[in-house]
Amino acid sequence: MHPLTANEDSRLLFWARVRKSAVPPLMIESATARRLAGDWAGACAAARVDVDLHLRDLGRQFAAEVRADLRQLAPDLLRWHFPRVTDGLLRPGLTVSLARYGNAQHLVARTPPGWAAAGERISLALWDPSRPRAGAGGHPHPHPDRRFRLDLHRHLWDARRAGELGERSGAKHWLAGSCASHRWQAEAALVLHAEGRPDGVVTVRLSAKHQLVLNPVTGEIATGRAGPVLPDAATWVPPDLELLRSGLINADRLHPLVASALVPDHRPLHSARPPDGPRLIQCCGTTHRIAFVDGKLVALDHSPDEFRREELLAALGGTASPCLQAIQSTEDEPEAARRLAHGLYRAGLAGFATHPSCKDSCRRATRARPRHASSR
Repeated sequence: MHPLTANEDSRLLFWARVRKSAVPPLMIESATARRLAGDWAGACAAARVDVDLHLRDLGRQFAAEVRADLRQLAPDLLRWHFPRVTDGLLRPGLTVSLARYGNAQHLVARTPPGWAAAGERISLALWDPSRPRAGAGGHPHPHPDRRFRLDLHRHLWDARRAGELGERSGAKHWLAGSCASHRWQAEAALVLHAEGRPDGVVTVRLSAKHQLVLNPVTGEIATGRAGPVLPDAATWVPPDLELLRSGLINADRLHPLVASALVPDHRPLHSARPPDGPRLIQCCGTTHRIAFVDGKLVALDHSPDEFRREELLAALGGTASPCLQAIQSTEDEPEAARRLAHGLYRAGLAGFATHPSCKDSCRRATRARPRHASSR
């Protein structure tokens, strides 16, 4: 077992708590079961990932490319690896590129600002550089973040590539005590190739105030800042590796795809099982299903857009559908307020989010701008 310094101990205890509760086993099991059944939308719902894109509005070839990625998306794995802040929550207000396509558009994962967090939700969308600030419902979204990008690290969200984590993270070398920086040259070459600059240099971010410049061809390192940024996923050792090495966690407590990549001979104690049985609701003249996913009721027969419209209609004084009424009846007032704020945000009506709890969250998010919570 690797001896820890006081700072390392505090940070790794933090990550042990995150790994225990942030992505619960039931969420992983439910999302996995739906993904393996070919239901990528159901997998997203199980992992509290909203879908803000419409494949039918895309050209046939482009839609086929995006659909192929969505079918292999493990949304629970994405949530597992998504950047977090110092309180363990998902980093708010972040746009992360998952894939880039020939037409220059990006498949992105987004988190809302702190005041519209609504239970730690992530949303999927397409980002078009020709319309850089056009978001779902017309509200603005920032450019995909250069520091937190996963299009060059698909193994952090794509089930087909999850096994690459061991090699890409340098697990064998690191667990043996080697420095993680030996990976930087190869990762830097990938970044430069993606940017069309094969002979350039990259910036390696060590902290907010300290950067290095790396030439991947010569291996030379200097101080300063120049060139594209090496993504965090390439720079830092995954916390799961550190937790395993320190003995604070065992493979059974890791995400199964992470465990199989980092501990190849590991055999999980449990296989994925289908989510809890649905509850039947008479809604809109037919029978609909609602079911618990990670302890929350989800409407299985309403599309995300349809359900969002119903939430907004109810918020503005309209009559909620029976499915929405059944779900809202299980929520306490703060949770309902967060869901309302999130719905207004996604619809581009953020100015209507005037509930006191929303205002308080907004003030907290503005006041505190914590960095990524791992060893940055």
